[in-house]
Amino acid sequence: MGVLDVVPAGVLTGDQTRKLFEYARANKFAIPAINVTSSSTANAVLEAARDIKAPIIIQASQGGSAYFAGKGLSNGNQEASIAGAIAAAQHVRTVAKSYGIPVVLHTDHCAKKLLPWFDGMLEADAAHFKAHGEALFSSHMLDLSEEPKEENIALCKEYLQKLAPLGVWLEMEIGITGGEEDGVDNTGVDNASLYTQPEDIYDVYHALSQVSPNFSIAAGFGNVHGVYKPGNVKLRPDLLGKHQAYVSEKTGKEKPLFLVFHGGSGSTKEEIRTAVDNGVVKMNVDTDTQFAYLKGIRDFVAKKKDYLQTQVGNPEGADKPNKKYYDPRVWVREGEKTLAERVKEACADLGNVNQL
Repeated sequence: MGVLDVVPAGVLTGDQTRKLFEYARANKFAIPAINVTSSSTANAVLEAARDIKAPIIIQASQGGSAYFAGKGLSNGNQEASIAGAIAAAQHVRTVAKSYGIPVVLHTDHCAKKLLPWFDGMLEADAAHFKAHGEALFSSHMLDLSEEPKEENIALCKEYLQKLAPLGVWLEMEIGITGGEEDGVDNTGVDNASLYTQPEDIYDVYHALSQVSPNFSIAAGFGNVHGVYKPGNVKLRPDLLGKHQAYVSEKTGKEKPLFLVFHGGSGSTKEEIRTAVDNGVVKMNVDTDTQFAYLKGIRDFVAKKKDYLQTQVGNPEGADKPNKKYYDPRVWVREGEKTLAERVKEACADLGNVNQL
């Protein structure tokens, strides 16, 4: 039995996302969520997952969505981020089935000040649901970790009540992930704030499970966005096991939580394994894949620099054309290749290989 016996190829609904996460949790693997900013990066992620026979999560941040729409657009009212997220979703929906893999189509951190972006995507979900019987996206994330706990939970519950009829999954964050990510800057927070308490996790579970089973929790266990030197961050993935045990004791359910690992760049394989064993089903990967995309392009330009100075003329002759070197399909493709390899590595770290 494999993932394709549980869910179909193509973009999944929220209910199908739950079935995928249940299968992953039971079989002790997790799925990387890769941020994309263009059709090129999205295609590279899909290609990587296809090649290793794995489900994948493709996600767009608020800033990444605006970039997808075009940096020349105004975004004063989140209009570019809304349009870009919709464009990214439509692109992935169009091609995902061709890659033969299940895809969770997700949007990343949405802070309170970015709720107009979330509301715009919710409108697109409703329109797509009316036309096709399912929402445009599989899943959205609300990151209200900057707000008081009670407000965070209440707003998440309010939005889950809107998402549930459309069959959309909700990811929320309780506790703080350090560093800086679109719309949320936690670079100066006290280290103690990076560790979520089990009681807080139960409060989230109790409130949201009254609405829908389709939600996951990004709990802080020392996580920091971005890349960092070993030893600068103290990750405690063992705490996730305590969260599971606490909520299990309260509910009588075994491993009731779907947990998410944020700020994972630079994590050791042992830390990742412990997190997965404790119920992490999704791990965000962005910083490392950004660098991987650059690497292929950087190395190509460095190797072929003498062929990239003019349209005509290179070491092979003054009249030799250079189009086959400066054609974007050539050098952009090199970035796609190195990005795809990094995605495969992330999948391998999480046990997400040959799972179809």
